[in-house]
Amino acid sequence: MMILAWVAGLALLTAVFQDQLATRFNPNASPEILTDERGVQQVVLERNPSGHYVAGGFINGMPVTFLLDTGATDVAISETLADRLRLQRLAGGISQTANGAVAVWRTRLDEVRLGSLSLADIPASILPSMSADEPVLLGMSFLKQVDFSQRDGQLVLTTLR
Repeated sequence: MMILAWVAGLALLTAVFQDQLATRFNPNASPEILTDERGVQQVVLERNPSGHYVAGGFINGMPVTFLLDTGATDVAISETLADRLRLQRLAGGISQTANGAVAVWRTRLDEVRLGSLSLADIPASILPSMSADEPVLLGMSFLKQVDFSQRDGQLVLTTLR
């Protein structure tokens, strides 16, 4: 009975700490949506302890986790996610990343949604070398179409008018 109690206690502690680690990595699983004084909706993201902005969102209606990356030209997704989304591979090529040159496929995303921000026909890159469990890099092909500012550990995004 004592061994069973220890196993149950360890399982409970593991579940609690796993949830806390996930929340620390992605404090924006459901991004906060505010409305400013002009009635414009804004998405407000909290920075995680590593200094990154990570948030839940959707690609073509499928839930994903985004890592906002102003250094990425396109939205970058893993080949596993591209297969799940049944994305068409348009043209192959080589892209320069922080980790060097990598093979990529170009594609287009019907819809990318972050909170109340929804954009259509977004250029993206499929990276066969990207791990399936890595977050989607939300690059400039999306971010250049929104206005964003960072202040006091928060990133505020609004649609361009």
